[in-house]
Amino acid sequence: MSTAETVTARDRTQELGHWRRMRVWASAHAVDDFYQGLVPAAVPYFVLERQFSYLGASGLALAATLGSALPQLAVGVLADRHRLPCLAPLGVSLAGIGAGLAGLAPTYPLAFALLLLSGFGVAMFHPPAGRNAQRAASGSTTAMSYFAAGGSVGFFIAPALATPALDGLGVGATALFIPPAVLMGFVLLRQQRSAAGPSAVATYSGGIDHPGLFAALTCVEVIRSTISFAVLIKLGQDYLPTRPGTAAGVTLGLAVSAGGLFLPS
Repeated sequence: MSTAETVTARDRTQELGHWRRMRVWASAHAVDDFYQGLVPAAVPYFVLERQFSYLGASGLALAATLGSALPQLAVGVLADRHRLPCLAPLGVSLAGIGAGLAGLAPTYPLAFALLLLSGFGVAMFHPPAGRNAQRAASGSTTAMSYFAAGGSVGFFIAPALATPALDGLGVGATALFIPPAVLMGFVLLRQQRSAAGPSAVATYSGGIDHPGLFAALTCVEVIRSTISFAVLIKLGQDYLPTRPGTAAGVTLGLAVSAGGLFLPS
């Protein structure tokens, strides 16, 4: 076997190893962020079928955005201080249940509350998922890119999958997308329980926090929220190596959502 063939085989083996380590978290990220893409796809159908005003429809999208953005910093701090293996499983489940039931809600306030709940589920998922994905990646940027790509894939395929169902069955078809969230929540819960150690407190070492650089990164994200998720996650956790949950909560949630809310691309 030539040197080039040996290098190619080794690279393929490494890529396969990265995927095996990250496949659960990458898939969970795809499922979780699917519901962030489902909401804007469903909003026009609320207008058509429920006769919500355009202002009311924008309020539904706002509910999902605020629910996913505002709590993430607090959840990130909590994830750094305590192991709490139920956070990510419960978060992805709530994201799907809230978004799915919103299409069945007979009144606007109930639909608003359910989408707020869905957003809160997204907020519960990102910080602990980012922290645990970092552990699974073992410092590999390539491995973390699988986790980041999962979220992007989930978000962008949501309209393609949801629109035919919404066209054929109406806005109540959002309920069809509840089972993936519940199933993924169960998968994550089992994985988290099997990986849980004797201590309930998460500790981190081997790095020095650079809050100034992290603040600068956050400002850049708010101004321009279309930066690659892989870059956001890696830089955020590099700048706050002892607080990966907080870093994930800000980079994956607060800053990106704030940028999209106030300065949409």
